Amino acid sequence: MGDLLAGVRAVITGGGGGIGRGISERFAAEGARVVVAEKDEARGADTVAAIGATGGDATFVPIDVTDRDAVAELASTAGEVDVLVNNVGHHLHPRHDFVRSSEQEWDELHEINLLHVFRCCRAIAPGMVERGRGGSIINVSTVEAHRGIPQHAVYSAYKAGVSAFTRSLALELGQHHIRVNAIAPDLTETLAIRYSEWVPEEQQPLIPTWVPVGRFGAPSDIAGVALFLASELSAFVTGTTVHADGGSLAAGGWYRRLDGTWTNRPLQP
Repeated sequence: MGDLLAGVRAVITGGGGGIGRGISERFAAEGARVVVAEKDEARGADTVAAIGATGGDATFVPIDVTDRDAVAELASTAGEVDVLVNNVGHHLHPRHDFVRSSEQEWDELHEINLLHVFRCCRAIAPGMVERGRGGSIINVSTVEAHRGIPQHAVYSAYKAGVSAFTRSLALELGQHHIRVNAIAPDLTETLAIRYSEWVPEEQQPLIPTWVPVGRFGAPSDIAGVALFLASELSAFVTGTTVHADGGSLAAGGWYRRLDGTWTNRPLQP
């Protein structure tokens, strides 16, 4: 147990699984009183129990962040929040070209990837301003907000909106000592993206050709970045996006061969 977040109350949406659970557990280990805001009751309860078993402080709040009324009540349910992590997001639909997409899909992707970020910030930020003790808002975006992703064009657009919103909100809230930043993960194991199950054993040696740092990410990797942004370690950091992607954005289409040389025309993978 550490004390980087001692006395801090933190809300993590989607805090019961994957990256959200990693953040919940790491924050609790650093002394935060964690509110696990989670739609899946079994996941939420299990995360709270796991945190409690290690001596941490966690509360489960069942919530669907696409429910306008439920999010509006989040502030009163969660208490005096110092840190808000908007972690929820999803592709929702299988890959297909934009010309085959429907407005219903656009609306669904909007709700889960961007609109809920607006709503959660609108629910929590006024209390942070009123209490006058500062705070931190962390929005989990994706590498796909910063590069193209074929057959997920609408998802990418809304995630880019998260990054733009982060920058502008940081300017508005800075005078209140509230920092607003984003994290853009990639190549990280989540509930929806299960590299440990998808990559067969015979392809394991190829992982260093796919990821510049040589391995896939884990929820704990993103949780470490979130801890930095939530704590006073980042007291002079706001309006930016931390690319926790194992180097994939920097690589920009370059791949390391097994012999250590590089190519942008890979035969493998």
